Amino acid sequence: MTPRAIVTDIEGTTSSIAFVHEVLFPYSRARLATFVAEHPDEVAPILAAVRLEGDRADLDTDRCVALLLEWHDADSKVGPLKELQGLIWAKGYASGALKGHIYDDAAAALWRWHAAGIALYVYSSGSVAAQKLLFGHTAQGDLTGLFSGYFDTAVGGKREAASYRAIAEAIGVSAGEILFLSDVAEELVAAQGAGFSVLLVARDGAVENPFPTVASLEGVV
Repeated sequence: MTPRAIVTDIEGTTSSIAFVHEVLFPYSRARLATFVAEHPDEVAPILAAVRLEGDRADLDTDRCVALLLEWHDADSKVGPLKELQGLIWAKGYASGALKGHIYDDAAAALWRWHAAGIALYVYSSGSVAAQKLLFGHTAQGDLTGLFSGYFDTAVGGKREAASYRAIAEAIGVSAGEILFLSDVAEELVAAQGAGFSVLLVARDGAVENPFPTVASLEGVV
């Protein structure tokens, strides 16, 4: 059955994991302290959120930066860090220093599904702003117009069935008519628990798992 909606992960599914960890993360880390110093007004709300997240109202700017770098190195999914990374990446994309990586088969599939009238959504641990930046600045052009919406961990953790039920409710499509794509089996377990159809994308080769599996998105749907 053709799904009414497809919800896709990013890392390992539409995009290379290496792009995030070897390009985006080093780019933001190398510029984090300088960005904070050069944009005090823009980052003031972020630093306030760092103090709240760290439960340390007395943190000065330098110690906030140190905590942000600590979170960065630990790949912590905390809001203030994600927001700051998004601001740094936005400037990189705008300058042309960064180009979002999308597999050719993924870009072709997104166009094909959109043309077939399937509603497309993203669900990633990266912020919605970062998702839009990545899909808006790819080698294949601006792909944001193909999507009907974006979700990040504000809707809940990716390994929690409740998150997928919330997504189904938000997009107004019954869970059984939604296909979720991911390279992480634990996420598929959660989505399946919410009633979604699921597909494991194993770009590095088949792995032992109980789910339907593909090596690329060519021919899917």
